[in-house]
Amino acid sequence: MCGIAGLHLRHDTLRPRLGTLTAGMLRQLADRGTDSAGVAVYGDPRYVSPPGGTTVGVLAAPGQLAALSEVAELVPAGPTTVVRSALDPDSLLGAVREAVPDATITSWGSDSVVLKGAGHPAALIDAFGVDAATGWQAVGHTRMATESAVTAAGSHPFSAGADISLVHNGSFSNHATIRRELIADGVRFDSDNDSEVGARFIAHQLAGGADLDKALRLLCERFDGFYTLLVTTADSFAVVRDAIACKPAVVAETTEWVAMASEYRALTGLPGIENALIFEPEPEEVYTWKR
Repeated sequence: MCGIAGLHLRHDTLRPRLGTLTAGMLRQLADRGTDSAGVAVYGDPRYVSPPGGTTVGVLAAPGQLAALSEVAELVPAGPTTVVRSALDPDSLLGAVREAVPDATITSWGSDSVVLKGAGHPAALIDAFGVDAATGWQAVGHTRMATESAVTAAGSHPFSAGADISLVHNGSFSNHATIRRELIADGVRFDSDNDSEVGARFIAHQLAGGADLDKALRLLCERFDGFYTLLVTTADSFAVVRDAIACKPAVVAETTEWVAMASEYRALTGLPGIENALIFEPEPEEVYTWKR
């Protein structure tokens, strides 16, 4: 049992409140997963890269990344350090991997960062400074580990491409087979978590030319198991459930925002919730909202 919460803003008026609203949703779901947590934030000026530059999240202390201080700004955020630079993605990723070759890169891109770690969600939400976040989209997760170790690298969200994030409640039963296939195609993994396989699969499909809707439909065809997924990109917010919709999910939609959570109680603090369109996503139907 894990908790998922996501918020996609349709208008700029709520951007200053993105963090407080997201943090409130995640705190409501802390009891669904008490061993680790994480959040992906889109459009926060604390983390967004300079124009034409790159933002990288890495599970390492700022001191371990001191060699990058001449070419990047280091922003501590709990267990994650955010590296912002005018460098292009390949150059900055290469520099980070050279500085900390064994560290897990949580995300990279120009408009988002993934902050995550092991520990109780309430403490991590404070350590990440989620309440202070601003921007236009966020997705978070509280984890109760079932099939892999409790580690920061194994926590969610998983990001496997530029500004792509995935959170998952459930389990994939054939993830080992798909992992081997992706490794044969040159895909690199950071954990033993089955959810990472889903994230890498989606990123692989996107890199091959599929759009997000198609990538999620292919995942439904290829993966066995029980799952609710929330996947975000630089312009999209998408939800899909398995064929029998075993894992809970509730979507609420207004003219101002779209939100998704594992339970309705996580949505009750959102402005205008009393007038929202509220529904449970249908099995294997992909729901996508664009920026």
